[in-house]
Amino acid sequence: MTVRATAPPELAVTDVTVRFAGLTALDAVSFTVAPGSIHALIGPNGAGKSTCFNVLSGLCRPAAGAVRLGDAELTRLAPHRIAALGVARTFQNIVTTQGTVADNLMLGRHVLSRAGFAASALRLPHARREQREHLDRAREIAELTGLAQHFESPVALLSYGDRKRVEFARALCLEPSVLLLDEPVAGMNAAERARTAEVVHAVRAELGLSVVLVEHDMGLVMRLADEVTVLDFGRVIAHGTPDEVRSDPEVLRAYLGTGAEEEDAA
Repeated sequence: MTVRATAPPELAVTDVTVRFAGLTALDAVSFTVAPGSIHALIGPNGAGKSTCFNVLSGLCRPAAGAVRLGDAELTRLAPHRIAALGVARTFQNIVTTQGTVADNLMLGRHVLSRAGFAASALRLPHARREQREHLDRAREIAELTGLAQHFESPVALLSYGDRKRVEFARALCLEPSVLLLDEPVAGMNAAERARTAEVVHAVRAELGLSVVLVEHDMGLVMRLADEVTVLDFGRVIAHGTPDEVRSDPEVLRAYLGTGAEEEDAA
């Protein structure tokens, strides 16, 4: 397994604001993802988490603010250029069930291909050699993510949890320095959630990349995350370690309504 030789660059989000038809979806949001860390972005439904991920991956351009990966400015770049700079993303919903696991993982290698279309179509020696190298790397990633035994299997025949891991593995095939995981255990049973948590932890340790995680499973967040940023109505209301965030009064109020009655009574 190829391991990153240097630490991934810092991902810095600074005063990012997004508005849709007069509605402020993100309001001067700032946070920093330390190199090699797992950083969770949490909040109630409608807090702005998905919008934030869309900004990070280039699907949404903010009205103000900046996103930087090391020295690279990502804020105005197209999604494919952000991916080429080392940011890969999974989505809440499984994108495709077409083809085999190998086919799907090789799609993730496409952006890294140096051989042109003509060379690949003509199966020139350097193109075939590169194809073998990409396939070998895809096998390594399948092994790391627990998909090795399914490598030649049609994705449509896999369990829901395994199909979600194919989406995860395909993102890893881009060789990212930052991996954005959008609700990676949504819809899974307890055993699948536990397995996916193990895979995320193993990937971070093995590949040395940074992970930004949006997830509603607070048990998983508290077990995996090094740092947590909490959004509510598009604003950052708390930031810190899982233990610090769990006991923050603003977080309790956002999730549970705790404290609202006391303030009204006062």
